[in-house]
Amino acid sequence: MRRVTLASAALTLSTIAAQAGGAGAADFAAANAITAPTLVACTLSDGSEAECLKLVTSFPAEAFRIGPFCPETFDDTGGLWVWDGDNPGTYRLDGAFFRMLSEQGYTFYDADGVINISDPGSGQRPEGNTCLEAMLDTDVETTVLIPTEPRMADAATDLGTVALVGIALDGVPIFADAPSVLETGHLPALDTCGGHVDPGGYYHWHATATDIETALAHEDVAADCDHETSPSDLFGYAYDGYAMYGSADIDGTVPDNLDQCSGHVGMTAESDTPVYHYHASETFPNLPTCLAGVTARDNFVTNAAMGIGAQNGRRTPPPPQ
Repeated sequence: MRRVTLASAALTLSTIAAQAGGAGAADFAAANAITAPTLVACTLSDGSEAECLKLVTSFPAEAFRIGPFCPETFDDTGGLWVWDGDNPGTYRLDGAFFRMLSEQGYTFYDADGVINISDPGSGQRPEGNTCLEAMLDTDVETTVLIPTEPRMADAATDLGTVALVGIALDGVPIFADAPSVLETGHLPALDTCGGHVDPGGYYHWHATATDIETALAHEDVAADCDHETSPSDLFGYAYDGYAMYGSADIDGTVPDNLDQCSGHVGMTAESDTPVYHYHASETFPNLPTCLAGVTARDNFVTNAAMGIGAQNGRRTPPPPQ
């Protein structure tokens, strides 16, 4: 198993713009910011002009741990995967899981039980079925725009595969579901906190990591996330500016009045009036499935040579079968 230990000073949570329910610069003031968060003019997806919080971050610094991802052999245990074929569910990446996939026509290992691992950022087309594990590039910077005064859109925006969801308080981008093995023949392994490295070299979340333990317990998966977790904690902000929390409300109860995007209007620890916000689900992956508000144009850009957000337009598609 491979595990990478990197550095991070946690982003400090401070006063939020409670009256609007939106993000404030103090929420993201942290050591991993390249520059101090700033307020800039931005254009929203509906063509209107607005004010956005601009965040330029690199990979978090001290004590931020990622991995494991792909196990090297049957005798090792890697991260997580949500399998959507026969016997669907959330699994640890181990010998039993890969044997099950082989019985369904997807063989990721050789005769000695060695897992076929490839780097999706290498530019090489992998042969057969491979477990994908990209290399981390700590020089990659990400630039994000979040509306400071969120407002509802005329219609919700569905979040498909690897769609842009938001940014966590630790400065790590949040994406929707990773590509299915059934579609690509390859498995982009997630670690036990629900994240992995993009082909462009930056780490990102595919889950609400601060409440992933609730989802794993719900699906009876034995895995520990190194990050401190709490079902009612603020995890980050969606690209429409609305806050994202764990599965529980401020009083510890699980809300039963969520809309199609897993959001509702209610009290939070950071607001003194009821505001609209999202909640994680109790199943993995536990992110909202749509965004209710209006997002900014060009809201996620990186200096990576490839992958999602690359400025040269090279968005890497899932590897072909």
